Amino acid sequence: MGSASHAGSLPTLQPPVIAVVGPTAAGKTALSVALAETMDGEVVNADSMQLYRGMDIGTAKITESEKRGIPHHVFDVLDVTEPADVASYQHLAREAIADIRSRGKRPVLVGGSGLYVQAALDEMDFPGTDPEIRARLEADLEREGSTALWERLKVLDAAAAQAILPSNGRRVVRALEVVELTGSFTASLPEPKAHIEAVRIGVDLDTPVLDERIERRVQTMWDAGLLAEVRELESQGLRDGRTASRALGYQQVLAHFAGEYDEAEAFRLTVQGTRRFVRRQRSWFKRDGRIEWFDAADPELVPRALETIRAHAGVARR
Repeated sequence: MGSASHAGSLPTLQPPVIAVVGPTAAGKTALSVALAETMDGEVVNADSMQLYRGMDIGTAKITESEKRGIPHHVFDVLDVTEPADVASYQHLAREAIADIRSRGKRPVLVGGSGLYVQAALDEMDFPGTDPEIRARLEADLEREGSTALWERLKVLDAAAAQAILPSNGRRVVRALEVVELTGSFTASLPEPKAHIEAVRIGVDLDTPVLDERIERRVQTMWDAGLLAEVRELESQGLRDGRTASRALGYQQVLAHFAGEYDEAEAFRLTVQGTRRFVRRQRSWFKRDGRIEWFDAADPELVPRALETIRAHAGVARR
């Protein structure tokens, strides 16, 4: 996919993509729909777990009524048994952005997966793979577990480890593979340089407020039938899906089904894991000085974000 990424940026005369980013549960989805409605836009997903069909409740995937008639792209493109990878996502996202623009609409990219946002919008090629190294690391993963491999990564490339959840064995293996091939996973990620012009809107909340909102969201997922959703996806091979089975909530419920702990502990660990993930998301996004940050609790959030978008367009025209 990397070679396609240098076919040239989309025409600069086109209005920039609107990217809505920030931590889980901060309110990105509602803002993206409001902006798409106002700017005659269509939404493109940048959440790695919302690529999966059937993973609806546990990823807080937008419902048909919440879409308010706005077309949404790059959702529900994978079965739970298929691995998600950022190079394939880059191709899908850029195709969607080009298609939306070809119809005179404004792409609104939304999600909390920082690497996916960067892959969609910035110049980014991906290091190759070595089947022998990959097979050895995957055998280590089976034998030692993802946390042990994450500790190994932390010694070799602390910045890479900080950006990856210890439970995400697939990404830990990939990072260790890249370290072995290139010397550094972090160095293989270039300094952000735009491939597609975008105005980047970040939304966040004060930590105590967001922590409370996360617990309420997980409770809502439980009440909406997350356990039944996981049970159904388990019958479709979720437990064997290297990426999907590691998703927050799904991993904890699968462990509960396997008898590792009771339902209350699965709930607690989902809340705890989500809060920890939020810290990592913030760490990733705060490094990007191009993001204009807004308080998600601001009642004037939408008009303030629109003002920034329009100001950006004005600067781009001069």
